[in-house]
Amino acid sequence: MKVAVYSQYYPEKPLKSFEDLIDVLHKNQVSIHIEASFFNELNDGIKQNPAVKKFTELDNSYNLLISVGGDGTILRAITYVRDLSIPIVGINTGRLGFLATIQTDDIEVAITHILNGNYKTSERTLLSVETNPGNEDLKVTNFALNEIAVSRKNTTSMITVETHLNDEYLTSYWADGLIVATPTGSTGYSLSCGGPVITPEANSFVLTPIAPHNLNARPLVIPDDTTIQLRVDGREDQHLMSLDSRIVTLSNATLITIKKANFKVKMVELLDESFIDTLRKKMLWGEDKRN
Repeated sequence: MKVAVYSQYYPEKPLKSFEDLIDVLHKNQVSIHIEASFFNELNDGIKQNPAVKKFTELDNSYNLLISVGGDGTILRAITYVRDLSIPIVGINTGRLGFLATIQTDDIEVAITHILNGNYKTSERTLLSVETNPGNEDLKVTNFALNEIAVSRKNTTSMITVETHLNDEYLTSYWADGLIVATPTGSTGYSLSCGGPVITPEANSFVLTPIAPHNLNARPLVIPDDTTIQLRVDGREDQHLMSLDSRIVTLSNATLITIKKANFKVKMVELLDESFIDTLRKKMLWGEDKRN
């Protein structure tokens, strides 16, 4: 089996979980390939291990990608997986962990189950974006798993986000910005701005305004085959657009077109896991003893 491992290096971040993972993979005689920039920061003991190699790109020969970090690390890992349909699993060394569901105490048991094929996959919808005029930063990576958001730049003033759905005018949000989230992203930025939780299987997106001036501006759930067009106006000549954790600067004359991407990613789940179970645990539902 050929496994890719992705993580991000921080000097203050302990590597024990990563080292535990490498031990489990080595014990199971897996071909281990670590993302190059992270590999170069590792100690010589790991780099000189003949079973460990590094990668800069992925291809169809990989059977699995394991992310070590939080949900943000998985979002970055997906830029390597793209449309290759390589299953992805996350070891959670971050905080909340809706995507990275394997806890550090369960690494050996969980990874062994996965290597033996004892898992299921959840297919997740992504968003794609095009701009007119085009943007060089979007030519390589123009998709997002969680959300695409537009927001103000270099100003404390709100922006106006003129919004069309399938060429029909919806409204102009007067706000700090607007989030277009997938079901996967509904538990992220959108949720923190008052958006609803959407189960991964739902064929829906949600539009969630960020701190709207008009208090009657509420999140809107729409079918995921909707074409969304946005145009921003404001006191500044430019605004920001984020694709998960990646940010580009656009001029206010830019027409932004957002659609469902033409591929999905596969998230690995253990057989005894479910989104409902994860949601209940992460949201602390049931902690009130009256329930």
